[in-house]
Amino acid sequence: MNQDLIKQLSSFNLLYVEDEDGIRNNIFEILKHMFKNLYLAKNAKEAYKLYQDKKPDLIITDIRMPKESGIDLIKKIRKTDSKVRVIITSAHTDLEYMLEATELHLVKYIIKPITEAKLTEALEAFIKSYAAAPVYNLIPQWIYDESKSCVIGPDVEHILTKKENAFLKLLINKNRIITYQEMETQIWDDSNIMTPNAMRLFIKNFRKKLPSGILKNIQGTGYRLVI
Repeated sequence: MNQDLIKQLSSFNLLYVEDEDGIRNNIFEILKHMFKNLYLAKNAKEAYKLYQDKKPDLIITDIRMPKESGIDLIKKIRKTDSKVRVIITSAHTDLEYMLEATELHLVKYIIKPITEAKLTEALEAFIKSYAAAPVYNLIPQWIYDESKSCVIGPDVEHILTKKENAFLKLLINKNRIITYQEMETQIWDDSNIMTPNAMRLFIKNFRKKLPSGILKNIQGTGYRLVI
């Protein structure tokens, strides 16, 4: 599988739901080194509890399972969560299932058997689904989610202030040194003055929300990201 894709996936958490032990174990072996965390469930009830506890970024679920189907599971989740990405797997090409599934805003619908090629295509679609609401890899296992104004790392999630969000977007999009003058004109608003003390406090608090060492001060000039 493409190493660049694996690197991008390493910042995300996956919930994989499959009632057949053999398939679940085989796919686990393929996926276990790709994601930051991988959670396994063998039925919809177990999956829903894990979803509530772990808040995964992606759910891959089979459709046909005992008692409650994958469709039922995703319908329940969609009542309160429109953002979690979903890939559905099925041994059936039943039109009714497929039509019902399209209403759930899926990333992909995979017809079994699940091959590496099908899985790769689906995971690439998952990454591309963030194009409208960019998610950036800072370093392995650390991401910046622009739409949520937050930086997420292993076991931590930092909500950014309006200024911090604007500054991080500027650092990433420009991919160069952001000068003190640019910070004053583009980050600070007219109601505030960027005094040296205000800037020092801003940078001190901002660093606490980033991976260690990625924000570098260029003496006398400004700041840039080292990623």
